[in-house]
Amino acid sequence: MEKIKEFFKKDKFAEYTGIELLEVKEGWAKSKMEITENHLNGIGTVHGGAIFTLADFTFAAAANSYRTVTVAINANISFMKAARSGTLFAEAEEISANPKLGTYTITVTGDDGELIAIFQGMAYRKRDKIDI
Repeated sequence: MEKIKEFFKKDKFAEYTGIELLEVKEGWAKSKMEITENHLNGIGTVHGGAIFTLADFTFAAAANSYRTVTVAINANISFMKAARSGTLFAEAEEISANPKLGTYTITVTGDDGELIAIFQGMAYRKRDKIDI
């Protein structure tokens, strides 16, 4: 799975936001994002868009882990608790899959293990292979 990790280093937005892919295997991935002042909104908590981006990137890594181009067709996030500092972790798990669709649940937690958000995504598997 090192090759798929290398492939995701090309994600410039994830790089810009400080997201690091820690692990990936078929149907599963884990990432982290160290919170900086650039992730904060006007009230001093992590911007929902930053949390969504972390979850979405981790979703993409898990969904593309089969080396088939897979794109999101639906995504939903529920925020459970505000985060202000430290590191956020996202873990994506494949819930169901068939040749065309995959459904994933991504949990976002803080360094203390507290649940920050739950993201659910559905992905469409294209015919194209990821060239790695």
